[in-house]
Amino acid sequence: MVTWEGSVADSNSSTGQSASFYLTGIPGYENVHHFISIPFCALYLIAIVGNCLILHIIHVNKSLHEPMYYFLTMLSLTDMGMSVSTLPTVLKVFWFDAREINVNACVVQMYFIHTFSLMESAVLLAMAFDRYVAICDPLRYSRKLTPQRIIYIGVFIVIRCSIVLPVVVVRIPTFSFCRSHVLSHSYCLHQDVIRLACSDISFNILFGLFVVAFYWGVDSLGIFLSYACILHSVLGIASQQGKLKALNTCASHISAVLILYVPMIGLSLVHRFAKHSSPILYITMANIYLLVPPVLNPIIYSIKTKQIRQGFLKILLPKRVGLAQA
Repeated sequence: MVTWEGSVADSNSSTGQSASFYLTGIPGYENVHHFISIPFCALYLIAIVGNCLILHIIHVNKSLHEPMYYFLTMLSLTDMGMSVSTLPTVLKVFWFDAREINVNACVVQMYFIHTFSLMESAVLLAMAFDRYVAICDPLRYSRKLTPQRIIYIGVFIVIRCSIVLPVVVVRIPTFSFCRSHVLSHSYCLHQDVIRLACSDISFNILFGLFVVAFYWGVDSLGIFLSYACILHSVLGIASQQGKLKALNTCASHISAVLILYVPMIGLSLVHRFAKHSSPILYITMANIYLLVPPVLNPIIYSIKTKQIRQGFLKILLPKRVGLAQA
């Protein structure tokens, strides 16, 4: 691995469209990449199939055509987008040892990874608002969250998250890369690519901080305030059973928030404060950040949501479920 990386580092400097990067699998374990690919393939399969099943269950069950499940549909679509964005290069690295990626392809992948990541955060904010209205103002729930307004929210999320990243990613092909072209992951991340540039990257850094503050910061603040209001409302419920029932409706969403934000914060801290740590740490944190939410969200919602769980059972065990219901 040292010899290969050194040969890449010693290559001629590249500028703009001529630059190529070299993706990284698991350093030191290149000889067993085929075996390592098995759990990765399993996780991708669970993520894609699980979210497809949720979309199918919500589509075929008219009783699930409600605001909460419309937002769950958005979350599943976003999770699938995150998985599909990284899948091609991960399989290329682990199956075929094809590490090289052109700068333009890298920029495209980077755009979709970060865009779907921002969308995931925005959808979780919308779901937090849904839970707030359902618990704090239940009598006007159906009037506030009409299908038309949910469509508007979805369109706003797509526009809000898709227009911001071109400002920085379009500059990357114009950069000069005279250092090692070896990336830390088996896919392209903005913070990973710009650290290799010899050009002035101050704008990308400042704009990246703006995106973190204005998007992740606003979304996380909105989720926090929603749950502060929810907790205040729940504490006003007289019965203990009523409190538990109200909080139970939020359990799946809280889990989805934690499995997105905790790895994201961890990855950001690693990139900023643990620059000289083991590459395995970078790779593990990035894979957790991008793979765990799409894998766990369908599992969490199938366990915690009765209607989704029944839909899964009908698909997996159709005869037994039919007999039980009869």
